Formats: sequence, C-alpha cells, structure tokens
Amino acid sequence: MTGTADSLDSTNFIDFIDASPSSYHAAAEVASRLDAAGFHRQDETQRWDASPGGHYIVRGGAVLAWRVPEGTADQFRIVGSHTDSPGLKLKPVGDIVGPGGWRQAAVEVYGGAILPAWLDRELRLAGRVVLADGSEHLVRTAPVLRVPHLAIHLDRSVNNGLTLDRQQHMQPVFAIGDGSPTIGEVIAEAIDVPDVHADDILAHDLITVDAQRGEVFGARGDFIAAGRMDNLSSVFTSLEAFLSAEDVDGVVPVLAAFDHEEVGSATTSGAAGPVLEDVLTRTAAALGEDAEGTRAMFARSSCVSADAAHSVHPNYAGKHDAVNRPVINGGPVLKVNANQRYASDAATSAQWRAACRAAGAPDQVFAGHNDVPCGSTIGPITATRLGIPTVDVGIPLLSMHSAREMAGVHDLAWFTDTLKAWWEQ
Repeated sequence: MTGTADSLDSTNFIDFIDASPSSYHAAAEVASRLDAAGFHRQDETQRWDASPGGHYIVRGGAVLAWRVPEGTADQFRIVGSHTDSPGLKLKPVGDIVGPGGWRQAAVEVYGGAILPAWLDRELRLAGRVVLADGSEHLVRTAPVLRVPHLAIHLDRSVNNGLTLDRQQHMQPVFAIGDGSPTIGEVIAEAIDVPDVHADDILAHDLITVDAQRGEVFGARGDFIAAGRMDNLSSVFTSLEAFLSAEDVDGVVPVLAAFDHEEVGSATTSGAAGPVLEDVLTRTAAALGEDAEGTRAMFARSSCVSADAAHSVHPNYAGKHDAVNRPVINGGPVLKVNANQRYASDAATSAQWRAACRAAGAPDQVFAGHNDVPCGSTIGPITATRLGIPTVDVGIPLLSMHSAREMAGVHDLAWFTDTLKAWWEQ
C-alpha cells in the first residue's frame, strides 16, 4: 500500500467484514489468513514452539499471532485490537411468544450499542454453538430478525425525543402464527452439520448482525459504510501490516486481537485476562529466558493499542475540542487523554508520529472536549498489566457503535502503512 485510495483493496476489506459477523468468526477469519501465509497454529495444551517463523493461537473470539525471527530476540512489538462489537445478544432461553402470536427472540444489549440504529434493519444471528456431542460450530443465520419501529401515527412525539426500553422495545420479531419455528430451530437450520435439531444445541454465544453488506460510497468513492468497523477496521489493517512487515533484528512482532473489549475485557480472551501475557511469557521461556530475562524483554518492548477514533461530526461540532479533533480521510489518529483513558504519553506518541512520517501518512490527534467524557480502550489495560509502554491510535469513524458505521478509504490505507512502518522502525 502507498497510502492512497487506489492502493486500498476495498473489496478485500469488505469481504473481511462480511466474513466476520461475530468475534468468533473474526478470529477464525484471521486464523484462515494466517494459515494461508504459512503460520503454524500453536496448541496451548502442548509445549510451546519458538522455532523461527509464524505462530498463532485462537482462544474463543481472540486470536494472537507472533513471528520469531532468525537469531536473537530481546523484545516484543505488539499491536492490539479487538474483535467484538456492540449488538443484541441472544439469551440462553431465546423464545418469546408475544401478543398477536408474534414470535420474538429474547435478547440483551451487548456493549454500548446505539439502540435506534438497530431498528428497522434485517438482522442475522451469528456466533458459536456447542452441541450435545461436545462439538463447537460457527453459525450465521439468514436475515431472520427485525426490531420494528412504532409507527409515528401511534406516537406523535417520537421526533421530539425517542426513549427505548431495553427489555420492552428491543426484542426482535422473527415469525408469527401457529406452527412457527422456535429460535432454536432457526439456529439449527443454519448449522453446517447434517441432521442437527434444536435439542442438540446445549449452549450458544450469538449476537445480532446487520444483514446489509458493506459499501463504498460518496461523491468520489472516499467512504466505506459497514457494521463492526469498531473495531474490525483495526483488526484488518493490523493483520495486513503484520503479514507484510519485514523482520527487525531482535524483535518478535505480535498481533493481538482480543475479545470482549466492549464489555470491559475482563475475560479469558479479553485484554484484561491472561492471554497476551501467556503468549509473551511462554514465547520468552521457549526462547530460553528465565523470569528475570522475560521481565527485561517486557521493559524493552512496546505496544500499539489500535482502536477506532472519533471524527469531528459536522452536525455536532460542539461535542469536539476546537483544535484536537480529527476528520475522516485526514489520516491515522493519535488518541490522548490527561486522565489516562488512553495510554499514550509523550514518548510513545513521538514514536507513533515518527512511524506516520516514515510511512508518508498524515497524522491527526484526538483529545476530548472537557465537558464530553471519552471512552477507553485496551491500551491502559495492557500498559497496567504488563508495564509495556503503549500508545493509543486508530482511524476516525462517524456513527461509532451504530449497527452501520462510516470510515474513510484513505485512512484505512494510511493506517496499514503506518502500522507496518511502526513494526519495522
């Protein structure tokens, strides 16, 4: 990539989004692309392999990959992102029989979803199921769900302020009348295994997904609209950069795509859990380091927390700082917060901006409006858990946490180039 709109394969990015309707699918898609690049899948229950070349693990909806260089290795260079996105998660008992014979799916809100964005869209369920025989399968249904809006004739005040009750108003419909299938039967039909019935499904992790495919749009084709770009935009670009980056003497490059960031990261596959430390410590041990040597490696290491940033919104400019406000297609964004909601400091920020210059990419800065609290990322979690200097960055989005978000084609290309330069610097 050269950092221009023409250099980004938009179809490849949209295909990646489409293949990743859930965190579990995203981890599997990254693993598939790593396999194609010759990486070896590490079994966590077996002795760790630190032979030169590419290795990876999949833990639930998380995937971590690393490349052991020829010769010595004395530090890790990590890019972290996350595979999950907000949505409506199916409850363990997923059937509701509503008034008029409506069949509805019982869901709860996952993460900080913009609830109105999920209304009046055809939705799929996607994720994983575990069957009675103990086997685990990825599943994606047809567009079977919809959360219908109430007609304005029945609520004339709707445009004066919409209030949605999560329990009462957000349960999607999927059938009506006698003889309608259960949600379990709908899911069973979508499992790619012969003769599976609803009773065979013992457990599931399934979330709603907008059925509409991503699209390049705009007067000059500069924009992309798709679901889950927070944070598959970072997963995709970091994977592209990781696979194309040249090895650097002494450096073990690490790609870490965690799950459950949208709900706090405190899981076995989240950034607040042990998965990254497991990979780093076991790799260091397999390379011959003891506990003291491993901690020295951490002290020499660095991390990029790659997560989406906020573009200035033309209709809500007052929500942004007057100066430190990025815009779509203005380049990768450095994210800074005085209260450490982001992990960037002067040293790591300078390293990132140097990588932007090396890549020939423009760079922007996001710092929040003092009266508008910002979110947080995996950056402070990783820095706190491991003591590794970290910088928070991303590409600017509009409609973040909507069912369908908006990004810039140029930014995706520039971000990939800059991540590659950061790994190589």
